[in-house]
Amino acid sequence: MKTYISIKHILFTVLFVCISSCSSELDISPSDQISKENFFQSEQDFLAATGPLYNRVWFSFNDKFYFGLGDGRSNNLYAPFSDYIFPFTDFTETGLTGPLVEAWGSLYIVIQQSNRAILGIQGSNVDEEIQREFIAEARFMRGTAYWYLASLWGDAIISTDPAELVQNPIVNKSPRSDVSEFAIRDLEYAAKYLPEQARQTGRVTKYSAFGMLSRFYLSYAGLSDEPNSGQRNQEQLNLALKAATKAIEEGPYTLMEDYADLFTVENNNNEESMFALQWVPNGDYGVGNAHQAFFALNSEITGDAAAYGFFTRATYDVLQIYAPNDLRRKATWMADGDFYPEINKENGGYTVDHENTYVNVKKGVVGSTKDNPAISIQNSALNTYMLRLGEVYLNYAEAVLGNNASTTDANALFYVNALRSRAGLTDLTVLTRESLFLERRIELCMEGQYWYDLVRQSYYEQQEVLNFIDAQDRGSVIPFTYDAETNKVTIDETRDITTQAVGAVNEGILLLPYPESEVVQNPLLGQPPVPYEFTEERITDLF
Repeated sequence: MKTYISIKHILFTVLFVCISSCSSELDISPSDQISKENFFQSEQDFLAATGPLYNRVWFSFNDKFYFGLGDGRSNNLYAPFSDYIFPFTDFTETGLTGPLVEAWGSLYIVIQQSNRAILGIQGSNVDEEIQREFIAEARFMRGTAYWYLASLWGDAIISTDPAELVQNPIVNKSPRSDVSEFAIRDLEYAAKYLPEQARQTGRVTKYSAFGMLSRFYLSYAGLSDEPNSGQRNQEQLNLALKAATKAIEEGPYTLMEDYADLFTVENNNNEESMFALQWVPNGDYGVGNAHQAFFALNSEITGDAAAYGFFTRATYDVLQIYAPNDLRRKATWMADGDFYPEINKENGGYTVDHENTYVNVKKGVVGSTKDNPAISIQNSALNTYMLRLGEVYLNYAEAVLGNNASTTDANALFYVNALRSRAGLTDLTVLTRESLFLERRIELCMEGQYWYDLVRQSYYEQQEVLNFIDAQDRGSVIPFTYDAETNKVTIDETRDITTQAVGAVNEGILLLPYPESEVVQNPLLGQPPVPYEFTEERITDLF
């Protein structure tokens, strides 16, 4: 079925977002009293306007695209019969691919809901310092959405006022460099004006913004007109290091002791979570997290019929990278013999025994309503990580490594080894580019991140990234056996390797096509980008 959505439709839709139910984690109740006459008059109004920025506006991005693109396209996740993963894995997506269209729409809903909140807050009589804090929160969200657009589509439409696009939706796109710059400026504003402590559990802080900036600066460091230069901008790398340092050393965040505990409903908004989408327990469509339904192996896990995960599997490629006894594997992927005490509690826990050689998804799979009353059919109530301290540790190490082949920097090793120690592994004594990217892939696997790491690397080592992707040999489906105790994967010689059609691996795979409906409505998307005119000075006193 063709899926159509346009920015103009989004703009009309977004006007009604803030009267919808919001996450109870944010302590916001839905209101039917919102109108132009009585809204944006108090801090409570600001809370209600920014609350949906943590769930509803991201729903279509999170629903399938989050993992289908982030882990499917990077070849962590394999789903041969899935129309929301397979097109990304085999590079056959088009402007009509449903999750792609939905993600584009969702990101612009984030942007325009943020814009509406910013404009409403600016027009209020509330104290200016409080205004800045909530504007910073909205700019955090808008900047994050624009970072995704720059990473996925490159050139994009920059908008700061929904009304302008309603009046004229035929507008020029801006170049990726300007979209990236816009995103960074939004997060710099957020880092300056967000509070040090969250007003409500689950909301972002100043240090969430510094953590996100460490990611953005790393991306921006490699972006140039020479995608095979092999070099990144040292000034941007220095900024990434400073931002990561601020988030780590001054922020309130610490590592969870047990990696597996990161992915339980009971530990939503834990001490490692820096920005997470907040899904409503037993909430209606649009404010729930359906990942468990897509991943759960069977109904014994979910307690209902919503368990479609038999065909969502770890790739042979990703299983090869786990060291023996790496605890992160079991928390990420379910293999035969694995035992999970938090699932099917009334019967003493759940042991995986599906008598096949596939390894299925664990992250996002949390059990049934009997295991946790927050869970309901097709809504696990599990937060979606958008940023956690583990990533910022890795960002710090990468910023230190910079353009070098290796580093023995004590702090960089300390942060990476903290993650490895939690995973039950021995310490590294030197960090290389290869070992650091391997750690990123494992630590953040099935958290929708790895494709963006590859895109970021392609800004300065494009051919190396394309060679890496080509060597994954996605056209061959390799039968294998897996030993859950030792994390050892072995090719099953008793079964034949099958083949499948895969699109050409070239620089074209590094950007997604625009949704067809957008190009029809706005033909300028097909034209060269026009530089964006920035109207405010960039913040220069963050560090």
